[in-house]
Amino acid sequence: MILEKKHAFNRFAAGKGLRSTRQREIILDFFLATHQHVSVEELYLKIKAVHPGIGSATVYRTLKLFVEAGLAREVLLHDGQTRYEHVVEGEHHDHLVCTGCNAVIEFENETIEKLQDEIATRHGFLIKSHKLEIYGLCARCRAAAKT
Repeated sequence: MILEKKHAFNRFAAGKGLRSTRQREIILDFFLATHQHVSVEELYLKIKAVHPGIGSATVYRTLKLFVEAGLAREVLLHDGQTRYEHVVEGEHHDHLVCTGCNAVIEFENETIEKLQDEIATRHGFLIKSHKLEIYGLCARCRAAAKT
């Protein structure tokens, strides 16, 4: 799957007339190895530890390219910071977002999906895409608030 995503990105970049660069390859490797919602800064710090020659602006621009290529999705959370997650074709999930520690918990619920479809049908609406983010406190932050 990782190799497929690398090939897909290379085809996308070539289609835009962009040459392949080692920096983009490194950023893609780090992004694909990250199994969480990551900000530009968080990804940059991980990369910088191993490849100090790659700047934060390069990471930012490259993540934007990943979004354009359909490999990443931007998730703008309550704190105003954009985070990025992998796009897996055919997969959909929603988010529980902790307003205390910014943890993001992914979940799937067929009942919610069915309800959304029923509401759209009732209103003659064709859903192209959607996202659901529920904000509150995770168990750890709730426990910390009690002490």
